[in-house]
Amino acid sequence: MAATRNGIKDRTVDLAIRGLLAAMLFLPYRWRVPATGWIVAQVIAPIAGWRDRVRENLAYVRPDLGPAEVHRLTRAVPDNAGRSLIEIYSGDEFKDRVRQTALQGPGAGALSEAREAGRPVILVTAHFGNYDAPRAALFAQGYPLAALYRPMENEGFNEHYVRAISRIGEPLFAADRRGVLGFVNYLKAGNIVGILVDVHVARGADVTFFGQVAPTATSAAEWALKFDAVLLPIYGRRCENGLDFEIVVDAPIPHTTPEEMTQALNDSLEAMVRENMDQWFWIHRRWKPERRRESPQRARAAARTAP
Repeated sequence: MAATRNGIKDRTVDLAIRGLLAAMLFLPYRWRVPATGWIVAQVIAPIAGWRDRVRENLAYVRPDLGPAEVHRLTRAVPDNAGRSLIEIYSGDEFKDRVRQTALQGPGAGALSEAREAGRPVILVTAHFGNYDAPRAALFAQGYPLAALYRPMENEGFNEHYVRAISRIGEPLFAADRRGVLGFVNYLKAGNIVGILVDVHVARGADVTFFGQVAPTATSAAEWALKFDAVLLPIYGRRCENGLDFEIVVDAPIPHTTPEEMTQALNDSLEAMVRENMDQWFWIHRRWKPERRRESPQRARAAARTAP
């Protein structure tokens, strides 16, 4: 009976999302993006409990923030999430918006040099700004890359979501055994790949994020070491106008140990988030302190599947 209820709930959620997206896509792009952000922030977020989740996460890692700033973030964070969603579904209009966005930051030169040398590159990003903005810009500027994605639990939503991200660029690999194998082989051949790092992985290394343990997969670091790949943090930071982006490539992560490199990735993201608190997805459960184990061996357990 539970499976039936979950199936009905998933279908209902999927139909609601499809309806919202279809309605918003009728609007001109410059109105569509802020309108979707407003609807998600003002209508969906309160119903889904996202505002409470933002408050809980901020209380856990940023208890120093004042009530006014917390209140602002409970609205601004889902607004950015809504904007990102409709941008991804806007296809060519989104790609046209970012295609001329120059790469900036201390790692931009390293990316260019690696491409010219045919050296494999692992681009690591996060649920920040719009994580598909760098991918769209890179494809447009002659940097084809493969991306690894985690399939959504809602199968109906996952079907059209994968179609949407595929229009930005391919190949795409699902984060399952077969997909990870294809992804790694693509990297091994001297190509560029992209991966998200800011998700909770139960068997990940106990590195920190905002001063609290945030179990994180060490896969990206392990692959960088194994294939002598350049490991680069990259971000699509939303501009003040809410429509354009800066593509920021942070400095390459030095090759040391998987745990140290993964911590460096988290540190890079934390620095970016601290400067742009409203652009990170404070809604998801990044830390899950209630699920931590006490076993000392767990502190160095590396995730063998990608995030």
